[in-house]
Amino acid sequence: MMDEGTELSLTIAQIVQRLKGTNLHSQIERQAKVSSHHDVSCTAELKRVCNTDSCLSCLLWEKRILKSLNSMCTELGVPLARKRPAIEQKELTNKWNEMGTDEPDLSRFRPVYAPKDFLEVLISLRNPNHDSSEEASSKSYWGLVQVPLQVRDIPQMREAYSELCLTSGQLGIDDLTHVPPGESLLMCTELALCPGENSLLSTTFVAQVQNFGSFTYSMSGVKYLWTTHFFLLGQDVLHYNQLKAGVIHHDLLVDKLIYKDVKLTASNDDYYFVFEDYLYQVLLCFSRDTAVLDHFSYNSATPPKSYIQGESRCLGTGCVIPFHGFSMYVAPLCFLYNEPSKLYAVFREMYVRYFFRLHSISSSASGIVSLCLQFERLLQTHLPQLFYHLREIGAQPLRVAFKWMVRAFSGYLSTDQLLLLWDRVLGYDSLEIVAVLAAAVFAFRAENLMEVTSLASAEAVLADLSTLKVMPLIQIFLFATVI
Repeated sequence: MMDEGTELSLTIAQIVQRLKGTNLHSQIERQAKVSSHHDVSCTAELKRVCNTDSCLSCLLWEKRILKSLNSMCTELGVPLARKRPAIEQKELTNKWNEMGTDEPDLSRFRPVYAPKDFLEVLISLRNPNHDSSEEASSKSYWGLVQVPLQVRDIPQMREAYSELCLTSGQLGIDDLTHVPPGESLLMCTELALCPGENSLLSTTFVAQVQNFGSFTYSMSGVKYLWTTHFFLLGQDVLHYNQLKAGVIHHDLLVDKLIYKDVKLTASNDDYYFVFEDYLYQVLLCFSRDTAVLDHFSYNSATPPKSYIQGESRCLGTGCVIPFHGFSMYVAPLCFLYNEPSKLYAVFREMYVRYFFRLHSISSSASGIVSLCLQFERLLQTHLPQLFYHLREIGAQPLRVAFKWMVRAFSGYLSTDQLLLLWDRVLGYDSLEIVAVLAAAVFAFRAENLMEVTSLASAEAVLADLSTLKVMPLIQIFLFATVI
């Protein structure tokens, strides 16, 4: 028997459900926003509505991708998935460590989508219940992203990233900072981070490791720190071998997309072309790993599936169809790990914790929508003349910076600088620092950008980021910017 309060709550919920989608519901919701403008609950409701809208946009985007993939299957006459013949399985087994020497004909295959296609989807996002006329500042119209999400300003970020202040030493910049006299940097790192081979990793110890990411450390300590951060010191070689067997037994359409992407990106990169074999091994195994499905429990996306004789199988790459540049999430990690099983384990954790947010539509603070909004707000607030100039000549800053952010700067920074950036992502457990760096790059090149007259010339000024030093740029932008 329900009590009176429970019955009343149920009745109200039923009435609200019936009103949804009607004009009356929109009017009531808008009036509630106005009357409780200063109420904290209003922000929570706004985020809920935005998240609902993002789910709908996500579904439409997924439908578009799957339609493109199915059209490719029809045009080329190839199945989404098939079992390999025995002779083909044997050939793949023999050349597993030399897949980079294979030259399949990929001319008919094309990437399902590129970052610029995804950007257009993000630009089109709108909250139907948000009245833009209520905005107090006209600056809200300057940027491309018009979704009303909460992002932090510089004072809030200074507090959150206090370890990056100008008075704190950062390894890679001040290599001997905080090192006692007579001791090497590596020795201090080892003393602080190595609890002993047979000791159990405690939650406190992992929290301490995460804190080290706020300052970063010598590259010789990166490999140990990252595996410790993800509880991967006892990596599962057996699991990797099981995934490898899955690759050998079944061929997926997305395998061709992976091959194509590696050939178009990492294979043409001066830093990463030597790791072509590792990239194939890791990404092909990743496409068979059903454990990656767990991230869909906190991701608004839906895993696509294919069928082999009635057996449901995920279509590819963690049930995420790879886009142009996807392999660049793996490439930098090849500098740290020369064991495919460990390389795979670290990449998988990086993806399900962070990288998936860079190509998923959501209202998460680390999601790509929030990062785009964060980047535009930082630039609009602290470099308004530059932002306005670029906007007036048709060179919206986000159109240039988006390709950096969607790949977490992989392929644009030198590898050592990129790993310093990714250290901070792990250390602060957030991708927010990626948007900060993007704004800092524009600030660093502001003088030259003020002289450009077109999008092409702006892109030329920002074409080469390989000589930039990550930490000085972030520190100066956050802590030397006049507020």
